[in-house]
Amino acid sequence: MSESRPYRPIRHGLDRRAALWPAKAGRDSVPAPAPRVAVVGGGIAGLAAATGLSERGVRVDLLEREEVLGGRAAGWRTTLADGSTTTMSRGFHAFFRQYYNLRGLLRRVDPGLGVLRPLADYPLQRSTGARDSFRKVPRTPPWSVLGFVARSPSFGWAGLSGMNPRAALPLLDVRVPDVYEQLDKVSAADFLDRIRFPEQARDLAFEVFSRSFFADPRQLSAAELVLMFHIYFLGSSEGLLFDVPCEAYPQALWNPLAGHLSALGATINTGTTVLSVAPHADGFRVTRSATVSPDALEEDHYDAVVLALDSAGLQALVGGSPNLGGGSWRAGIERLRQAPPFLVSRYWLDRPVHPDRPGFLGTSGFGPVDNVSVLNLWEGDAARWAKATGGSVVELHAYAVDATADRAGIEDTMLRELARIYPECADATVVDARHEWQQDCPLFSVGSYHDRPTVLTGHPRLVLAGDLVRTAVPVALMERAATTGMQAANALLATWGVRGHPLWSVPPAGRNRFMRSLARLS
Repeated sequence: MSESRPYRPIRHGLDRRAALWPAKAGRDSVPAPAPRVAVVGGGIAGLAAATGLSERGVRVDLLEREEVLGGRAAGWRTTLADGSTTTMSRGFHAFFRQYYNLRGLLRRVDPGLGVLRPLADYPLQRSTGARDSFRKVPRTPPWSVLGFVARSPSFGWAGLSGMNPRAALPLLDVRVPDVYEQLDKVSAADFLDRIRFPEQARDLAFEVFSRSFFADPRQLSAAELVLMFHIYFLGSSEGLLFDVPCEAYPQALWNPLAGHLSALGATINTGTTVLSVAPHADGFRVTRSATVSPDALEEDHYDAVVLALDSAGLQALVGGSPNLGGGSWRAGIERLRQAPPFLVSRYWLDRPVHPDRPGFLGTSGFGPVDNVSVLNLWEGDAARWAKATGGSVVELHAYAVDATADRAGIEDTMLRELARIYPECADATVVDARHEWQQDCPLFSVGSYHDRPTVLTGHPRLVLAGDLVRTAVPVALMERAATTGMQAANALLATWGVRGHPLWSVPPAGRNRFMRSLARLS
């Protein structure tokens, strides 16, 4: 068992002001006999926690309810009507360059991130014909703001001059948790009203930032919207362009990472539902069942537990574990809410889209459609199918769908709107289609911040991870999942005197002294 040695974290990315969150020092690995940890949930947060623990010698059992890993970035094989097999998924995800910790997780099996490829632009198309682009916008604030204003047909100098400068100044110096104390009780829509954000450019804030949380801006906390502005636009010089996996999620990301975990001695159990977690003086008793035999219950003893579940899954597990956590903690878990349903519609078409179509397009004013991806331009499975058939693979997303809406009607509308967005698809024959409805994203509703749990639970060997978990690190979405997963691992490692894993983020405050000084005027 070796003692800690000097370790110099490597900063990946372009932003020289990216913030290092150092890990606690300690031994390089856990003492023998190695403790045993159950990581409940095989999404990004669970995979990050399992990786952080396994790399320090902890014996990890990863327990995932579904048959596949990846959570909301999972994928699975499916057979199309033409007899070909391909991978269907939960839909497009953007791997932004600010996602330092997620990308760090992926570097475990792909140090150069060769599996990710950049998309040339992040365009936003309105039904009026106007289009915004982030392709030629400078990366570094405040030049990014000025460059965008100069190029935007919907925002422009008139829009900037019409804003309420004093009300908008907090955008220049965003800090966690201060931003939640200031704005959590205000909706994203009301905040944009308050700063007089140009009406014709609202979809920029809503489509690019707010609806990324799968939520109606009238329900979303303004603090989350402002944090998003900071992460992607005003606080970072990584820019708003992003990368995408060049193969389907399982092949590109999760299967290699599962192989890495197995090589470290971790056990991966998919198709496994954890029903309860019961604390004991020397650890936890975990009761689980397998999908193939749900009535056959198994009990195992663990020294520690990581709960890396979505809010509904966490509520179900806590509800089935009456001795887990204190009363206020359990009440906060019970008050967690899910965002409205969302739809991913993927079409395999008998003809190509026009060659100048972007790989990804945000949309506004086209019914329920929030974005369109031409998958065969960047994803291997789709590209091979398109090459073999002469067709194309197009995916549409609809976020924050009314829970009472006619789902079949929404699906029909999606296809009709595709013909408006890309008219060459109007006469295309749909070789096959998949419609994936889900409702498992956390809703960060107005005033809900203090109900959201933290990584720590009050029990030193029980920790949480996931994008629903609040953290002092300025992160969101997939990056929040990866970050809290590593924080959960670090918290447990500290209890055994083992060094954790350093983390990175965008600057945790206004980017420079001038911006911070302006923000204080508010």
